[in-house]
Amino acid sequence: MTELNSPTPPGPSRRTTLRAASGGALLLGTALAGCRSAVSDASSRARDDDGRPRRGGVLDIAVNSDFTPALLFSQSAQSLQHRLVFNTLTRYDDRLVPQPELARSWAYAKDGRSLTLELRDDVTFHNGRAFTADDVIFAVKNLQKPVRAAQLRATAAVVTGFEKRGPHTLVLELAHPVNNLFDLFEFMIITDPESVEDAVAGRRLIGTGPFTLKKWSPGSGLSLGRNPAYWRPGRPYLDGVELRVVPQADALVSSLRSGQSQLSFNVPGKSLATVRDAPGLTITDYATGGGAVYLGVNTTVAPLNDRTVRQALAWAVDRDRLLAQSLGGYGLASAAPWPRSSPAFTEAHRTHYTHDPAKARALLRSAGHKGLAFPLLHLALPAETAVAESIQYDLKQVGVRVTLRPTDPATAQKKLISQDMPALWTLGHSFAQVQPSTLAVSAYPFNEARNTSRYRSARYTELVREAWTEPPADRAAAHAQYDRISTLLLDEAFLIDLVVRGQIQVSSDRLHGVRLNKFSYLDLDDAYLA
Repeated sequence: MTELNSPTPPGPSRRTTLRAASGGALLLGTALAGCRSAVSDASSRARDDDGRPRRGGVLDIAVNSDFTPALLFSQSAQSLQHRLVFNTLTRYDDRLVPQPELARSWAYAKDGRSLTLELRDDVTFHNGRAFTADDVIFAVKNLQKPVRAAQLRATAAVVTGFEKRGPHTLVLELAHPVNNLFDLFEFMIITDPESVEDAVAGRRLIGTGPFTLKKWSPGSGLSLGRNPAYWRPGRPYLDGVELRVVPQADALVSSLRSGQSQLSFNVPGKSLATVRDAPGLTITDYATGGGAVYLGVNTTVAPLNDRTVRQALAWAVDRDRLLAQSLGGYGLASAAPWPRSSPAFTEAHRTHYTHDPAKARALLRSAGHKGLAFPLLHLALPAETAVAESIQYDLKQVGVRVTLRPTDPATAQKKLISQDMPALWTLGHSFAQVQPSTLAVSAYPFNEARNTSRYRSARYTELVREAWTEPPADRAAAHAQYDRISTLLLDEAFLIDLVVRGQIQVSSDRLHGVRLNKFSYLDLDDAYLA
């Protein structure tokens, strides 16, 4: 067997931090004034004070939507708290190299048809029960259930057998090789099997993570307390975490500026300039592309079943203006889903569609369509409403009238999963920041077998399955695979990417050691309030 893991501990996310400065200017499309490199681990950030993390205190996090128990096993805007209560088997560093978490080490068989995991033997759940290989078996089987609506269910389903070699050694048998198994390991939270139904009902959350659930107040938020038996010695530093729902943008910004909250990822783009000029606050851009803003198209609604019409919409949207005016300038205007850190990224794909309303109108005329009108679903939140209004304006310029349809986050997620979207919608998607094959195998908007746009193509399925199950031996062949997938996505335009955007963190200068995993699960193991 071939060892694939590195013994080094998890590394911090690469990101850019902007210090709030009076009169600081944002330079769009080039660089950001006053930017400096930020390292998120506690030992490095501690150098900002006396070199020692402070123990104690409760961190208040302002969120704009409540925890949704039914979506516990999905990645969504409600996933922020996952890593606070639960651990995962591994986590990626910036180079997509898996690092240990509940799995100490691993080794693939030479034929790629099995993987042996060596698990930690010093971990207990919040109820005192020891973590064993049985819990990993349960976690995989749990994600294989359609009722869980887990985006990586297809990858979990590749695991067809389990061989225990003691309580902390497990062999996963695979139906065929896949190149995104460690995406699954970072996505898959390890839950207590005995209380999992209580978890999806919001009654109990029992994991192995650094914090335990004290209380969930629907509509108000989550209250978490320090896990005194956490497997990482001396962690966490914080006594507790409060995730408080503040849906109004002005109130959310006010809570940060007043110090009532010390952390948020939900400040609307239009408010970031105000926050940037506030003393005592830092804006951090997780530039690894954990998300993207897009325009979704239901290909079963005429005339959106015409590829020419979909391409016209792609040319109509002014991505640069949307980025500057609606997203505060944080992100990368892009027609393709990939962040710059992805092995699938190319500049040609990013700029495949630019703002060209004349070309959009010409394509609509060539297809014989004019005076089109569609509903556009969007989240009823300030940042998302601003994006929808920007799209509405641009489409109006090419003769497409759009009626906005605001929707709450939980309903939008359910519609996304059940393929119950109207003609057009705008949301955010993830999964382009990990192995490129995962996007088209697992993300609801892109899934080759059952996507939200109801787009079907034998060629798309062939390309995706090839990239997923037959990893090429050399980098050039891999890039050729990714190029074919990107070219099809751009040509068919059943989903129109607009801006690649990571999480935008606003935090108090007192707060150190915050990081996110690749699926935007918040990791506060090393966080402390100075």
